[in-house]
Formats: sequence, C-alpha cells, structure tokens
Amino acid sequence: MGRIIGIDYGTKRIGIAVTDPLNIIASPLTTVSSASFDAFIDDYTKKENVEAFVIGYPKQMDNTPSQTARHIEPFARKMKKRFPYIDIFLVDERFTSVIAMKSIIAGGVKKSDRQNKSLTDKVSAALILQSYIDSGIAIKKI
Repeated sequence: MGRIIGIDYGTKRIGIAVTDPLNIIASPLTTVSSASFDAFIDDYTKKENVEAFVIGYPKQMDNTPSQTARHIEPFARKMKKRFPYIDIFLVDERFTSVIAMKSIIAGGVKKSDRQNKSLTDKVSAALILQSYIDSGIAIKKI
C-alpha cells in the first residue's frame, strides 16, 4: 500500500501533507514554493511509493468553483501527465484555511509563528487529505 499525498495548491506556495503507510492519518509534511514543487514531488515519488494525490478544490458557499479554482484543474492535469500511474482526486477544500488556523491556535503556536503562512498551507493540506481519508469522497477523479 502506498502513501497518499495531500496538496493545498497556491500560485506562490503549495502545502503538502502525507498519510502514514496504512493511510489512516494525514500529517503536514512541508510547504514548498510553486516554482520548486516539481523537483520536490519528483524526488518524493522516487523515494516513496505514492498511490494517490488528493488536491484541494476551492468552492464557494453555493457549490460553484471559486476564482482560484481556475488554477487547480490545469495543475491537476499537469500532474496526471507527469504521473499517469498515480490516481488524482479533487476534494472540496472549503474552510480548510480557517480550520487550519484555529487548529494552530489551539495547538498553542505563538502568535509570531502563526504569521508564517507556510504553516497554514501544510496544515490545510493535512485537513484536505484527512477529509478525503475519512469520507473517501472526491469531487472529481482526474
């Protein structure tokens, strides 16, 4: 059984989370710049067996795609072209940034450390991934 990678895509930074080997728990892994993502994910997939990518897909309250969703599908298609043997799922990511920040605060992270947006990105990726693990529901398979 391979790991599942959670991705909180942004045009500047990409939060990354990963499951344990049994795909039970999602944990924040890292945040990388969008420019260095390809090199990071190539290296990671060479070292670890990855069975799926779960990418957050931003939606509005009325269930329509948000403005930033227009960046997600091209990113997902690019990932599918690079990794045709790995499943790719889009998962609703509404409220993950808000929930991530609340989790960070509840975890006792100092205010000065909370201003580091990369922390929020990787925690958001873990929330996206954990919601997929718990529900198994994806908006779309790419």
